[in-house]
Amino acid sequence: MTTPLSLVREKRGISLLRLAETGRIAQRIGAALFRSIASQFRDFAAAMNAIKTVIFALGLALAPAAIAQSPVIAPPASVPVATPESATSASAAPAAAPVAKAPDIARTAPDATIGQPVPMGYEIQQQVTPIGKRAVWMHNALLIPIITVISLFVLVLLFWASYRYRQKANPIPSKVSHNTLIEVIWTVVPVLILLIIVFPSISLLAAQYKPVGKDALTIKAIGNQWYWTYEYPDNGGFELVSNMLPDAQAKANGEPRLLAVDNRVVVPVGTPIRLLVTSNDVIHAWYVPAFWTQMDAVPGRVNEASFTVERPGVYYGQCNNICGARHGFMPIAVQAVSPADFAQWVAARGGTPKGAKPAAPVTAPATAAATPIPAPAAAPVTKG
Repeated sequence: MTTPLSLVREKRGISLLRLAETGRIAQRIGAALFRSIASQFRDFAAAMNAIKTVIFALGLALAPAAIAQSPVIAPPASVPVATPESATSASAAPAAAPVAKAPDIARTAPDATIGQPVPMGYEIQQQVTPIGKRAVWMHNALLIPIITVISLFVLVLLFWASYRYRQKANPIPSKVSHNTLIEVIWTVVPVLILLIIVFPSISLLAAQYKPVGKDALTIKAIGNQWYWTYEYPDNGGFELVSNMLPDAQAKANGEPRLLAVDNRVVVPVGTPIRLLVTSNDVIHAWYVPAFWTQMDAVPGRVNEASFTVERPGVYYGQCNNICGARHGFMPIAVQAVSPADFAQWVAARGGTPKGAKPAAPVTAPATAAATPIPAPAAAPVTKG
């Protein structure tokens, strides 16, 4: 028999069940709403990231063109101010004979097999400096044989151990965990290998940074975004700016793409070169593989490198430090010539040989002083 109390309890249970079901439905709706909001937020964030990526990519793509189109403003030349004294002296001095400009040297054509990358090349470039030849000898005659022997020994040992200690031949594994002889061998042999390598390696490193003598020619290389400036302080301090040639002009000259420049660095063959490297903006690097020479160009600091070119020719390099949008477009081209051609090249740019004193300025001959004309004597005054 159903009592009123049981009916009340039954209704109350049904109400609780409905309430719980309503709560679960609300929970599911809230979770679905939360997932929808989160998904929309993620889509919005992804869209914003995509927009930022596109804007950044457009900026990188348009930056070189904008930089290339920006005009380079040369510093204004100083204009002499005429004064009465200068005009008088100019009119009094005889006209100076015009100075004939020294002839320039020819622009040497590069050799396709040396001083630049070669198709399908995988070896070190042919070296034209004593340090470079020494480094290549160490690489080919010392390091490569040691690496080859070690690699083959480890490969044979790996196959032998895999076959000798396979499960079929050794159903019961060995519990040997110590062998004094083997441990001594694998400790002593690597030490001996390192001793064989360390002495020529340290000697080569010391030779690379050994200061050059007083007979060296000093050249200063200044990195800029994105070109090089060179100064010759031992030859009168003249300066040249080196920019990459367009592809069409480089092809017409028979030079490699992205490596040809308008103004090459010219060095004499057989003369030690002291290279001072610095930068005006960010960190660059002066790198010519055929010289075995690389030196960082750091703003506010002057680093020094040295090399001696033993063979005439044209040798290419690049800045190999990431220095901005046009990092890949600031090449280096060095033309090595005979000392006589180098002296002619210096004279063609108004420079002077190393150690020569600048010519004394030509002064106009002194004009004869004008003879003063005496004033006529005054007539005597008579008294009346």
